[in-house]
Amino acid sequence: MKREELVTIIAPCGLNCGKCLAFEGGDIRMHAQELRKLLGENFSVYADRFADMNPVFGGYEEFAALLEYLASGLCGGCRKQGCLFQSCLVQHCVRENGVDFCFECEKFPCEEHGFPEGLKKRWEANNRRIRDLGIEGYYAEVKDDPRYP
Repeated sequence: MKREELVTIIAPCGLNCGKCLAFEGGDIRMHAQELRKLLGENFSVYADRFADMNPVFGGYEEFAALLEYLASGLCGGCRKQGCLFQSCLVQHCVRENGVDFCFECEKFPCEEHGFPEGLKKRWEANNRRIRDLGIEGYYAEVKDDPRYP
């Protein structure tokens, strides 16, 4: 992938938007759509029948609602629509400072991120890794990692 494409997938904080549960072009959306397709439109009828054999199917309605949400994938990434994490300040800061990633800013690391301690450590480590490997190398390293470790 070229840098322009990678910048749409890798957020300024270094998180992989492509692995986010809400990303419109992500794996979760694709797999949720496929699972919905494999189960078929009428699986709820079968789930009711299967509930007699295994009570876990009694919760199918709630599962189907979650699956529908996961299959919708309505977010285009934080650079396009803004971060889903409401206290994130990074998306605005990188625009104001004219950089793609926080490490490119002369103030990095700073306290203008809005993250709780655990996410702050991840943000800082991600940006140091992008700086060290370049965006292409960083993406190669994280592309198969889960978004929610």
